[in-house]
Amino acid sequence: MSVRFASRADAARRLAAALEHYRGRQPLVLAVPRGAVEMGAILAERLQGDLDVVLVRKLGAPGDPEFAVGAVDETGWTYIAEHAAQAGAGPAYLEREVERQLAELRRRRARYTPGRAPLDPAGRIAIVVDDGIATGASMIAALHAVREKNPERLVCAVPVAAAETLARVRRYADEMVCLEVPIGFHAVSHFYRDFRQVEDDEVVRLLEEARRKAP
Repeated sequence: MSVRFASRADAARRLAAALEHYRGRQPLVLAVPRGAVEMGAILAERLQGDLDVVLVRKLGAPGDPEFAVGAVDETGWTYIAEHAAQAGAGPAYLEREVERQLAELRRRRARYTPGRAPLDPAGRIAIVVDDGIATGASMIAALHAVREKNPERLVCAVPVAAAETLARVRRYADEMVCLEVPIGFHAVSHFYRDFRQVEDDEVVRLLEEARRKAP
């Protein structure tokens, strides 16, 4: 394994070049918080589109919350990975974990977009962006959530992904843009020189700036 991107901003600029064919077509860029919101802001600016967030939360494995055994969106729709039971995530555990993550989604929605409805992807080119795909659970939930709102075209855009995950995620999008598919994938963070933690305040700032710039 080796570093492929200096930072999320570097990755976003490279993604923007790969998505240049959507520039000027007013795409709606939907970032998965928190890490990808900076990326989404760069994409929206370079592609002359709008920025918003798509809120999903991974369901962490028992004793290993960073290992996703599924994901949930704001409506409560859940994706459960095939390996969930093997990881010790039985029905009772998953029910508790879903409720815990739904509470966090409600908190984030109130914090990130107070006083306004999410931007509607219906009839628009919707580009869902994250900083990488490991198990694919969060991206599958995000793409499913956006698909339910009837976009004209649904694009999944990521800088890096695990090869074995791409085929599974690809089924949920009309187009997949992935810059790097390295051998020996372990964690998204390993492919960035700077993979700093992103806090809520930065997400709010980026969304407010995007709203001010919107025509």
